Amino acid sequence: MTDAPPQSPCVKLCAIDAGSGLCRGCLRSLDEIAAWGRLDPQAQRAILADLPHRTARLSGSSQDAPPLSRR
Repeated sequence: MTDAPPQSPCVKLCAIDAGSGLCRGCLRSLDEIAAWGRLDPQAQRAILADLPHRTARLSGSSQDAPPLSRR
């Protein structure tokens, strides 16, 4: 049985929250985003499992800022 990698959580909304350092689109850190393709499937699944718990870490006021790609 092959341990196929999970799909990336990227939703093409790349905006880093200044308070938490997390992307507001996928809730990953810059390090996690950069390393995603090199991580083994088990490490990718561990990140995916933690994503639902990260929403509370986003800064309230910065959630309304435009994505970095539009600046």
